[in-house]
Amino acid sequence: MMRPLKLIKTVWAATVLAALLVAAGPGHAQTVMPLVSFATTNGAYPEANLTPGPDGNFYGTTSLGGSFGYGTVFKVTTNGVLTTLVNFNNTNGANPMASLTLGADGNFFGTTYGLPGSTRTGTVFKVTTNGVLTTLVNFNNTNGAKPNASLTLGADGNFYSTTWGGGSSDKGTVFKVTTNGVLTTLVNFTSANGANPEANLTLGSDGNFYGTTWGGGSSGNGTVFKVTTNGALTTLVNFNNTNGANPYAGLIVGADGNFYGTTDGGGSSVYGTVFKVTTNGTLTTLVNFKNANGANPDASLTLGADGNFYSTTVYGGSTGNGTVFKVTTNGTLTTLVSFTSANGANPDASLTLGADGNFYGTTSGGGSSGDGVIFRLNLPPESINRLGNQSAIIGGSVTFTSQPFGTAPFGYQWLSNGIPIAGATGPALTVNNVTPALATNAQYQVVVTNAWGSLTSSVVRIQLSPAFYLTANSSGGGFTNKQFRFTLTGPAGSNAVIAASTNLLTWTPLVTNPLGSGTLSFTDAVATNFPRRFYRATLTP
Repeated sequence: MMRPLKLIKTVWAATVLAALLVAAGPGHAQTVMPLVSFATTNGAYPEANLTPGPDGNFYGTTSLGGSFGYGTVFKVTTNGVLTTLVNFNNTNGANPMASLTLGADGNFFGTTYGLPGSTRTGTVFKVTTNGVLTTLVNFNNTNGAKPNASLTLGADGNFYSTTWGGGSSDKGTVFKVTTNGVLTTLVNFTSANGANPEANLTLGSDGNFYGTTWGGGSSGNGTVFKVTTNGALTTLVNFNNTNGANPYAGLIVGADGNFYGTTDGGGSSVYGTVFKVTTNGTLTTLVNFKNANGANPDASLTLGADGNFYSTTVYGGSTGNGTVFKVTTNGTLTTLVSFTSANGANPDASLTLGADGNFYGTTSGGGSSGDGVIFRLNLPPESINRLGNQSAIIGGSVTFTSQPFGTAPFGYQWLSNGIPIAGATGPALTVNNVTPALATNAQYQVVVTNAWGSLTSSVVRIQLSPAFYLTANSSGGGFTNKQFRFTLTGPAGSNAVIAASTNLLTWTPLVTNPLGSGTLSFTDAVATNFPRRFYRATLTP
């Protein structure tokens, strides 16, 4: 099945010891919940991901449908209330395939692809949140044609993107456009340096943009490239089919500073790949899709709060209608959902993480009318992030905090030695009046639930530190020039603070040092008995 309009596509305190449970228990299932089923009049075949708006709603596009059949711009709430903001009529643009980009002025900016075979070769537009559309650029082949990618806001306040065709060799371009529509062509692709870029650009930490081309390069299977804001292009990767082929999607920057992306084809089974690439072009194939676990990923990856990447494949899975998957940074793939057509089919777009912590997306087909859907990904609690070490003095308090990953809202029940704690039904548990008995005997857990499953954490405890000792001796003559030498003994590696006071209210640190091998010595050379000087020592982890 060819997706619509795609011309080329396929004092030591108590220390809390915490643990991390990373897998859901039996009976957990991920699902997608269609929020909107498109039906031509309200739009059809959404090809792009959703963009969060400042009002908490999502904004997006459909490539077809609407009042004139040329696509729409829409707004949708998180519970599926859809409002059509723009009906494209060919004169003001046609067939938007890219997501919208929120500008600094609170308006959205986007592109339309244009009709195949038409002299109308696409536009750049601005649209307000209430649907007032302004065409900023009309492409004319010479300056580019048929933009399939969203715009990326640069540090200079201008937008940067690509066109699939046009330019000096009709192989596409990289361009810059101001918010009032002044267009500058930065790169003309020639096939040798890449051809037909489908994807948006990604701004790197070095101030340069990184992107992909669908075709061209040394093997004709596409490239990864770097481009400066003045148009200097560097080809970083030439795909050769073995290491992937024909990337439709843009790149995402990982927490490690590397870029991650997908290819539609190639790899060991020719169903596409997930890859990692460094800023100097070292490519690592992380996943080879095999159809059963998904096929032909056309969407970029989205980084989840759990540190994993999430995305979609257009085809494959148990029914051949595409999948939603999760992949770790070392390439462990988990198929979360196989689309069934009834709940959507053939997703071209990446997932969007909403402010409510849930993932939202679109499919270009399926749903009640076959025209695509907007969906929410429902995940059971999949992990409880590490609670972290906490400290409390004896008689003090300590707090455990649970931060589950999955689909909100969550319910909580804390347990002590397997017994529910009355009233402990929030994300945090505070234990007051820490005693040695609690540290010895108490074991704490939390059960996190949502509508799609539950997860019980591993056991956490309170542990008291070993004791420490402060000894002192004096030397010297007279009460006004006494020297006190302190020797502090305790757990090696802890941080020691020795402080002095004349009133037991205000304490002045005399020395702050690591305890090293377990002993710290310090001499107070100005000790006096009038006013009296008092000393104390504390240890922290």
